[in-house]
Amino acid sequence: MKKLKDFYDALLNENNIVTTLLSKIEQKTGIQKRISAAVILVVIGLYLLFGNLASFVCNLIGFVYPARFSIKAIESTKKDDANQWLTYWAVYSIFNVFESLMDCSWVTFYYAGKCVFLLWCMAPVSWNGSTLLYRSVIRPLFLMHEGIMGRVLNGLSGKVLDMSDTVHNEAADLTNYDNTVFEG
Repeated sequence: MKKLKDFYDALLNENNIVTTLLSKIEQKTGIQKRISAAVILVVIGLYLLFGNLASFVCNLIGFVYPARFSIKAIESTKKDDANQWLTYWAVYSIFNVFESLMDCSWVTFYYAGKCVFLLWCMAPVSWNGSTLLYRSVIRPLFLMHEGIMGRVLNGLSGKVLDMSDTVHNEAADLTNYDNTVFEG
């Protein structure tokens, strides 16, 4: 818990647009930015429970923060940073594939639960969701079925290339046909 508190404090001490805004709120109202941030988080949480754009807010949370830290990890010399965010994106991608196959929006408080799940997946702790899911589910399944997946993906990429060539040829034929109609 101390690590999460330290992480929260470190986020509040970073120099970015959010912390600048929180500092201005603190200067004008006298309310500590730690409290203002907590209130904002509660409002976002309530919005995820009852708001009309809960899906958008949840996806924004699940994308913007990890994208920022992924870019920082790319620019970093530490391999662990990149591994953490690659693991997150692998879990996030698989989650989105399964989510797109099911319509869960009717489930009460679905987006609040999804947001909690994504926050757990990106948490700066060793037991975060991405690491646990990758090590216990994704990696074993991937290693078990890597050969099959490779063959399927190679077959699909070949079919996509064939389809692309067909579309290109049909478009070229159509263009030539249209020119002969207007010329003659």
